Formats: sequence, C-alpha cells, structure tokens
Amino acid sequence: MSKQFRIAPSILSANFAKLGQEVTDVIASGTDIIHFDVMDNHYVPNLTIGPLVCESLRPVTDAIIDVHLMVKPVDRIIPDFAKAGANMITFHPEASEHIDRTLALIKECGCKAGLVFNPGTSLHFLDHVMDKLDMILLMSVNPGFGGQKFIPETLNKIRAVRQRIDASGRDIWLEVDGGVKVDNIAEVARAGADVFVAGSAIYGAGKDTDPNRYDSVVAAMRAELAKVA
Repeated sequence: MSKQFRIAPSILSANFAKLGQEVTDVIASGTDIIHFDVMDNHYVPNLTIGPLVCESLRPVTDAIIDVHLMVKPVDRIIPDFAKAGANMITFHPEASEHIDRTLALIKECGCKAGLVFNPGTSLHFLDHVMDKLDMILLMSVNPGFGGQKFIPETLNKIRAVRQRIDASGRDIWLEVDGGVKVDNIAEVARAGADVFVAGSAIYGAGKDTDPNRYDSVVAAMRAELAKVA
C-alpha cells in the first residue's frame, strides 16, 4: 500500500483580501489541509493572525485546519483556537513550561496535538511524550517569515524522526514546513515526511487559467510524490 501524502498550503502566503476564496480554491485544487501560521512578534519576529480569522474560515471549508502556534506562552491561546474550529494544534517545546500539560490541554479541548521543532532544536523533547502526539512538525527554515529556502540538514532530522515514529508503532503524522516546493518535495518524502506545508510555492504559482487557480502546481507536486515508493 502506498503511503498517504497530504499537502498543506500555508495561508500565510495567500491573498488576505480574499482569504475565504483562497482557502476554497486551494482545497478544490487537490490539497488536503489548511496550515494556519500564528506568530506573536515575541517568540518569533513577526505578527500574523489569530482565532478570529480561524473562526471566520471554519464555515468556508471542511478541510482540516492545522494551527501552528509560534507564540510564547502558549497555553492561554489554545482554548481560543479550539473554539474557533482548529482540528490540530502544534506548538514549540520552548514555548511551554510543561510540555506534557500543554499536550493534554490541546486534547482536552478536542483537538489533535503536535510538537514543532526548529532547525536547531533537539529531538530529546520527544523522549517521554510520543504517546501524546498525533503529529510532529519539523521546521526546515527558521520560523518567522515565509519564502525562505529549505535547510538541507532537515533531511537527516526527518529520517531520525521517522525512525522514532516507526519504532513507536503509533500513527503519528510527520509534517515538514519551510521551503518545500515542486523541486524538492519528493526528496522530503523519501526522507520520511508525509505532510508537506507549502506557502509561497503554492500561492505564488496561481494561474487564472486553472479552474481552481492552483490546480497546476498541486498536480505537479502530486506527480513528484507519485515517484516515491
């Protein structure tokens, strides 16, 4: 059975003047998950979107909304995003005083939970919480801005996390975010990832000639993923 790959467009790169349409179009183009980047100008040097935007998008799509919290402290905002319609919430271990407690809070709020690792963050945070995780997100750029280049060392990290997931026997998604595009998505998949966040690579490639604007670039990504056994 071939592995199920999921493409998660990051709406950080979408046209915010017509965000609802951008979400509708990108899902109709064949993607699977809406990736929702939350930055607080504190944990990371940028300020983006909050629960009100998530709440406004929830009626627009049935797709999974995957909220990546780049905020510190993190616990206070989790219930707000759960109420706003998030399906999955991930956070950085550095942003929580008690990682196990934060994971439990996300679950108590009815969402799936995950941990996010920056390029320089050690994987030792996984040692005692694998049983609490639905997803592990590896940043292949330093968080804070879209449009950055993929950091090649991430491939080794993906392989290491894939070994941990396989050894656990658990159904944990392995998501990669940062610089993923048509040219390297197959390489990232071969290393062991199964969820691919793409922001500018998708939203920067929209075509008015495509029925749903992003059909061509998503099809190109799918074609690359199809090459991965």
